[in-house]
Amino acid sequence: MLLIKNGYMIDPKSGWDGNYDLLIENDTIIKIGKKLEAPDRKCRMIDAEGLLVAPGLVDVHVHFREPGFTEKEDIATGAAAAARGGFTSVVLMANTRPPVDNLETLAFVQKRGEETGIHVYTCANVTMAMQGKELAPMRALAEAGAVGFTDDGIPLTDAEVVRSAMRNAAALDMPVSFHEEDPRLIENNGINKGRASEYFGIGGSPREAETTMVERDLKIALETGASINIQHVSAKETVELIRRAKEKGKNIHAEAAPHHFTLTEEAVIQYGALAKMNPPLREEADRQAIIKGLVDGTIDLIATDHAPHTAEEKARRITEAPSGIIGLETALALGITELVDGGYLTMRQLLTLMSTNPANLYHLNAGYLAEGGPADIILIDTTAEWVPLEYASKASNTPFTGRKLKGKVVAVICAGRVL
Repeated sequence: MLLIKNGYMIDPKSGWDGNYDLLIENDTIIKIGKKLEAPDRKCRMIDAEGLLVAPGLVDVHVHFREPGFTEKEDIATGAAAAARGGFTSVVLMANTRPPVDNLETLAFVQKRGEETGIHVYTCANVTMAMQGKELAPMRALAEAGAVGFTDDGIPLTDAEVVRSAMRNAAALDMPVSFHEEDPRLIENNGINKGRASEYFGIGGSPREAETTMVERDLKIALETGASINIQHVSAKETVELIRRAKEKGKNIHAEAAPHHFTLTEEAVIQYGALAKMNPPLREEADRQAIIKGLVDGTIDLIATDHAPHTAEEKARRITEAPSGIIGLETALALGITELVDGGYLTMRQLLTLMSTNPANLYHLNAGYLAEGGPADIILIDTTAEWVPLEYASKASNTPFTGRKLKGKVVAVICAGRVL
């Protein structure tokens, strides 16, 4: 047994907000109350005085690169990075090699996830080999344990394929997540078409590449009733499209990555490929629109899009280096630093975006604290200042290295085990 005492607990789903103790047996919270006592001498106690007790965070957009790209990351190191950042549940993207369009690869990923200390779930692909043509066997993959569908990394350009996928997903009551960038409109991906692309003397990626596909998929989602997630929103026009669609349908969801609510294209000019990502960092007006979307609920998820790459890959020329940054170990601190301390959100609202809502979208038994609920708990020092220098991830491709942040995860309990 484990007793967490003297902490201040916030749980958006259950409504707890105050000084409470938690008693844990095996992988379950069995009691929440004030001034709880250890039932016997074998009960371990953690003193959480001065700390925030919160549900383990849930990230529904991570790349752990296994199988196929383990020089960048693997499921074990990705899970270690997640735990260090306070994430006790993660949902893997399916753009591996081979991709998760078959039961064998799905089973492999699930087995590797079970060997970690956290809860590792995975999406399956929407289309076979991520080619955007033939649908993957969605029902069979769902019955085998996939929690959603996505071809993240490669946009789906065929509207009829998207419509069929949404109909299938709606019948299965499972979400489909979309990477919205029309390659036909992009000359050089990962760099905003504007000041950044002019600086590098390249074509760049215009905002229309995102907005045109988002507009199409929102319309199809409203027609089919499918639950969809617009991933890594980057443009102010996208935020407004989602806001209007949400007025018409309850199954529209959207996520913002910490880099998109923190940085602009100026970071790419400063850091080069370390700040190159798909979709790209855009302008200050876009960053502010994303924050406003988080505040008013238009964007209801924060997800990292944790995308590890090797140092050698990121050292290539800006047009040849891969897009993406790691994010699991800095996400919560960026949320506290930029959004809570910035006066935009309360800590309760931030936890809703990083635990409750992501878990609800993927129907996970996670992201809340309640008697009889899962013992997935984090302790946070919300006032601690720190500087990220080293990572549990295999990779270190991020512009946030060396940046002073506020808010540090000091303890992680997953399934009742102290990690």
